[in-house]
Amino acid sequence: MTGIGVEAGAQAARSRALAVLRVRSRALAVAVLPAGAAVILLTGASTGHLVGRGWDAARWAVGVPAVLVLLAAAGVGLVVARARPATSPTVPIPEESAPDLYRMVRDLADRLEVPAPSAIALTPDCDSWLEDRAHSAHGPPPRPAPGGPAGPARPRTPTPPVLVIGSPFLWWMRVGELRAVLAPVVAGTGPSAHPDIAAARRFVRGLDAAVAVASAPGRRPPVRGLCAAVGWVARLLLRGCREHATQMERGVAAAAAERAQAVDYGLRIVAQEQVGLAYAGWDRLLTRVALPAWRMGRWPSRLDAGVVAALTELSRRDRLAEGFTSRLGERPACDLLEEPGAVDEAASLLAARLFHGGPATPCSDWAPVDWQAYPEEVVDRTWRVDAARLHRALDALGVRPSRHPGTPDPGGPTLARVLDHLTTAGPAPAGPAHAHEPLGQAPAHAHEPLRQAPAPRASDDGGYSPQGPPPSDDVTRAGGVGGRDMDADGEAEAEPGTDRSVALAARLTAELAREEARTQRARTGAATAHQSPDSVAWAPGDYGLPPFPLQPHRTARELLADHVTAMVCCAAVDTAGAVPALDWLDGPSLLLGGERAADLAPKVLTLIEDGDPGPLRDWLTAFGIRPEKPVRLV
Repeated sequence: MTGIGVEAGAQAARSRALAVLRVRSRALAVAVLPAGAAVILLTGASTGHLVGRGWDAARWAVGVPAVLVLLAAAGVGLVVARARPATSPTVPIPEESAPDLYRMVRDLADRLEVPAPSAIALTPDCDSWLEDRAHSAHGPPPRPAPGGPAGPARPRTPTPPVLVIGSPFLWWMRVGELRAVLAPVVAGTGPSAHPDIAAARRFVRGLDAAVAVASAPGRRPPVRGLCAAVGWVARLLLRGCREHATQMERGVAAAAAERAQAVDYGLRIVAQEQVGLAYAGWDRLLTRVALPAWRMGRWPSRLDAGVVAALTELSRRDRLAEGFTSRLGERPACDLLEEPGAVDEAASLLAARLFHGGPATPCSDWAPVDWQAYPEEVVDRTWRVDAARLHRALDALGVRPSRHPGTPDPGGPTLARVLDHLTTAGPAPAGPAHAHEPLGQAPAHAHEPLRQAPAPRASDDGGYSPQGPPPSDDVTRAGGVGGRDMDADGEAEAEPGTDRSVALAARLTAELAREEARTQRARTGAATAHQSPDSVAWAPGDYGLPPFPLQPHRTARELLADHVTAMVCCAAVDTAGAVPALDWLDGPSLLLGGERAADLAPKVLTLIEDGDPGPLRDWLTAFGIRPEKPVRLV
């Protein structure tokens, strides 16, 4: 197997790698230049050529800075060499747990005539790449193959990178399709094995890690000053080699793509269609299905299997996807794993931590849920939690319970109370709201008050800090129903809504913001307690924060619409025999008479925006839903 091929991209990558190494050499030359001048002056004094007071002063003037520069250069070099490069959060796949997968990858590497990856890991994303983890901080290098040279006689060669595979690919793609998709990725190990390219990458990763170390917060002023100097030097070197490093990686990618054309090229064109389909299904599954469960303190333990169900449902609904289900008769790539269920569960937990936040291990309020229990444990409970929050907001506004004739519990939570309040026009009632209670913007799609972690925001030190509710008590600053959202030009833009819907949405926003602030404090403590040495921490102290939040914040109008919809669904379940269900493409859904209720949202918006309950009341009557009967809340 060759370290670097004859492809034009490989040669371009090597030339760019040499340019990166020249930047390193110039930096070293600048560091030793004062020392060289000091050596010349000292040598001249010892030989009797450079003598006199002037030369003595020159020796002191050059020698002292030379020593300081050497010490500074040694310190920077030590930080660059010892700093741990960042790695992507992944699920490691040992060879004993997937021998067939390792065998397939090694056969692919043999066909491409490149070194095989040193290990395989999975990521909960629709992407695949090579990641260098040869740094000593990432663990010992892999053991040599049986029968190979050992000890000092073994030549020192760069450790091949780790192959990171998107977990949805394993469950949706067939074995041949996965091999075709991985061919260009595995081909990248060839250029990576070249000493010049490997050395250039180590240098760039070391500089990047040194910048991260220098930017870490929590240091005392003297140490902070030294770290700032190290960070300045590392950034200066990064700017000097940035363009060369970028072109080097492009050359490596071009060389890998050129080499992979000889392996399964025709199948790869077909497999790329499955990549796009898997990405669409994965994104839909996370945002519509997994996110509501994460907010309830439950994480679906079979997300990758859910991708297959979601894409199968898509192929049933969409005529453009016809023929995709015929692939399901072929061998799926997940059969290459010895225990696909355990791997799926680990990838699902990592996805929950990446996109929502939470402890690294299951606990009492962060438990897995299977798809069979999803409608009862997630859908129904989400509706009832939202309905309870809606009635608490009505209580805070001083709204009286509905007094309909024949109501078994006049003071109970009813849908009629919500309809009557949002129907009546006029000024909003002045409830017992306190001035010190913040009315902030609610986080995105937050149904469960005891689970949601606010999305992280970039802090001044480059890490992540909790994004709590705004400290203002003016809901118009955060937007709301009829409130004032700021557009791109800084002008206030009003949303439709009545006065009562404005007040109710503001109260819900404040209630949810306070609940999430309490939740974040409890979650941070629980996540720290459950943190293990092997678990992934995104930033110092931020163990429970998601680095990649899925969706932006909802407006107050959307928040109110979701709560009213949840109240309608609770009434349908308790009074009309409706059933909570899971739709693979749209998430939580309501089944009325075995059919999905898909026309509810426009009627709820008409009630909120116009104060007109007519369409919603007609819909309730058509399905036999009684709004005057109390519902069960959580």
